[in-house]
Amino acid sequence: MTHLPTGITVFSQNERSQHQNKAVALKIIKARIYDKELKKRAAEKVEVRSELPDNSWGNQIRTYVLTPYQLAKDLRTGYERKDVDNILN
Repeated sequence: MTHLPTGITVFSQNERSQHQNKAVALKIIKARIYDKELKKRAAEKVEVRSELPDNSWGNQIRTYVLTPYQLAKDLRTGYERKDVDNILN
């Protein structure tokens, strides 16, 4: 049995019935697809984490500009807000 989108191929000859073998193969394919998706998500999470700078001592995280204009900026993500009063209060 082959899952066409992923190319995962599974054979099962443990049971005497063809229907039972097919059901077992389907369960195995589902488990492998699930594992593949978990690994993909873990890799994406590691990639996102590696893009962020280190949070060690001395690294600036945010800047607050109060004059001549008001702006709060998160340097790690690049997120900016202009309502500094709501952030600081």
